[in-house]
Amino acid sequence: MPDGEEQQGYDGGPVAALRRIAFLLERAREDTYKVKAYRAAAATLLPLDEAEVARHVAQGTLTDLPGIGRSTATVVTEAVRGQVPARLARLEAEQEGPLAAGGRALRAALRGDLHSHSDWSDGGSPIEEMAFTALELGHEYLVLTDHSPRLRVANGLSAGRLARQLDVVAAVNAHLAAGAGTGAGVGDATGGAGFTLLTGIEVDILDDGSLDQSDEMLARLDVRVASVHSKLRMDAAPMTRRMLAAVANPFTNVLGHCTGRMVTGNRGTRPPSEFDARAVFEACVEHGTAVEINSRPERRDPPTALLELARDVGCLFSIDSDSHAPGQLDMLDYGCERAEAAGIDPSRIVNTWPRDELLEWARP
Repeated sequence: MPDGEEQQGYDGGPVAALRRIAFLLERAREDTYKVKAYRAAAATLLPLDEAEVARHVAQGTLTDLPGIGRSTATVVTEAVRGQVPARLARLEAEQEGPLAAGGRALRAALRGDLHSHSDWSDGGSPIEEMAFTALELGHEYLVLTDHSPRLRVANGLSAGRLARQLDVVAAVNAHLAAGAGTGAGVGDATGGAGFTLLTGIEVDILDDGSLDQSDEMLARLDVRVASVHSKLRMDAAPMTRRMLAAVANPFTNVLGHCTGRMVTGNRGTRPPSEFDARAVFEACVEHGTAVEINSRPERRDPPTALLELARDVGCLFSIDSDSHAPGQLDMLDYGCERAEAAGIDPSRIVNTWPRDELLEWARP
């Protein structure tokens, strides 16, 4: 620290500091291994009481604990001593402000996010970490939409695993409600601070347009995002029939990343699927299915021309993060900027709606 510079105090605690660093690294799309180091260290410290952590700091034995290396030990030591960890301060300064310049009023109007993944499929963090981060970001709800069974590469959920996940979601909401009951200020009967983790799925649209999960399980969910993940280069006519069948399915609430394109990122680029977009979007209007504005920078899906077509046809929309890690929940900024630029009225964006209104719309 330069001479004469006053040390800023910090009372957030070491676990909060480690979680915040991991969040900011994810938000900046840093390498996963860097993020995992901080989340692993936070998980190690979470069950320890303050006195035990302070003893390790005083004795210089933090690195004897599993999952704590030199960098994370430095963060813990500074936090325990009441100092803002230098790593945290540097990241906060680098990432000050929103991810996108536009769409700020629309971002403030969003109440939640309808598309997110946990480590039950191909996400990187536990369900509770996704929920707690969404709460901290001011969401009123987050829909957990892990993949369906056909997507084996993403560890898609069988009906049995999905049923077990519903119990976990209920437990997370009960935990948040219990925190409110202790005066911690984190909830009502449905979740923390009015927050609810909603049940959902990103269900594969199969080759014939059917959905990759049983009707029985789909009926138990709050919200369902239907997406094409296979045979993306199918000829336009059968792809159109495939998407029309999915959109017409009463269980489909949101048509996810409709073209499947990739415009950047470590997975390379991929051209958009070909289909009759006007026919598909008109079917979305007919059946009350929202078109997803996928906020991931590598997707930017739908492309601008199709986004404007869906606007003109009269579609509903859902601005979603498609987050696979807590820090990616903030990527809603990008989708809001695109929606604002396209002149989409906020009233047509379903995740500006209150939770109960959203659930009524999503009911089959």
